[in-house]
Amino acid sequence: MSQPCVNIGMVGHVDHGKTTLVSALSGIWTDTHSEEMKRGISIRLGYADTTFKKCPDCPEPQCYTVAKKCEHCGAKTEDARTISFVDAPGHETLMATMLSGAAIMDGAVLVIAANEKCPQPQTKEHLMALNIIGIKNIVIVQNKIDLVKREQLIEHYQQIKEFVKGTIAEDAPIVPVSAQQNINIDALIETMEKVIPTPVHKLDKAPHMLIARSFDINKPGLSINKITGGVLGGTLTEGSMHPGDELEIRPGRKVESEGATRWVPITTKISKIIAGKSEVEEATPGGLLAVGTTLDPTLTKSDTLTGQVAGQPGTLPPTRDSFTMDLHLLERVVGATDELEIGDIKTSEPLMLNVGTATTVGIVTSARANVDVAEVKLKRPICAQSGSMVAISRRVGSRWRLIGVGVIKD
Repeated sequence: MSQPCVNIGMVGHVDHGKTTLVSALSGIWTDTHSEEMKRGISIRLGYADTTFKKCPDCPEPQCYTVAKKCEHCGAKTEDARTISFVDAPGHETLMATMLSGAAIMDGAVLVIAANEKCPQPQTKEHLMALNIIGIKNIVIVQNKIDLVKREQLIEHYQQIKEFVKGTIAEDAPIVPVSAQQNINIDALIETMEKVIPTPVHKLDKAPHMLIARSFDINKPGLSINKITGGVLGGTLTEGSMHPGDELEIRPGRKVESEGATRWVPITTKISKIIAGKSEVEEATPGGLLAVGTTLDPTLTKSDTLTGQVAGQPGTLPPTRDSFTMDLHLLERVVGATDELEIGDIKTSEPLMLNVGTATTVGIVTSARANVDVAEVKLKRPICAQSGSMVAISRRVGSRWRLIGVGVIKD
């Protein structure tokens, strides 16, 4: 398998078949966390790499597959493109995780189940998130077509068209599939190949990696001479990385002394890089990476470094424990049963903020009515440059609800 060159997000309402669709396209079941297996939903971001292939002899769309041999004529298939899927949770309580995943998506597949009325609450919320973060390359999947009659399917298709009217997905193609029965997967692959292009990345810049997961891969009881350093999972937004490179991670680790708290950047060295299931000598932007390091694995276990940024020492953006942002708020709250109007942001109000793959809570220290600027003090610092986009969520009832976007000012 070649190195993945594009990240495609799977988003949509809970239980609409996102993880099953990733499995149909890659052969990998991304719900591997014990709690996910018990509850039957995605809790953490799931990842899977796959290579889209093309039969040289069959017409479109039948020529598209993930199999090494064509299911129609038996010919050996040729590699088209290797991609990474980011499987985002659809449950309303896990919106922060979805927003973290959206930060590393180059395009998205919005999965909508045909056996439920459209739109469902998180279908709305996820589409709004794609709109806010600026993901323009979208394919809509009308899933579970095997569970409804033809007339219902046509009616549901019209509901989807009405729902996306006036949004970033208004002209997005709608592909009817059954992930469970493997129906129309070839047409979906063809559509993704045409609608979600491989982005052009800056390879001449210093490396900049958004960390979306971090792991300790050592099994309990392993002898000390066999322990492997901590692993970082994420994507390069620019530049390239190689085994042996020095790496700085910001904000780093929390240090408390004499009643004061500060965050100290972590430095380490890359020991190996895995991309597309293979060990590589160079990592470039576009797919998901697992970067082995010489870090103490206790620093990376259980996603401890998720939301941080890694790169060449001395080149990373500043660590911020506060910032000022320009505000662009929605008119109404989406994702809730009652779509309330969004009023002004108020001083002392807590907000959930997503910047890149980082999620933090910010307390508003200065905000004025009818002025689209707010200053926030962060409970957990972030590493971000000015101009970075911030997804803003407000506490509505017992849930955080997406209310708009901000842009960090100097």
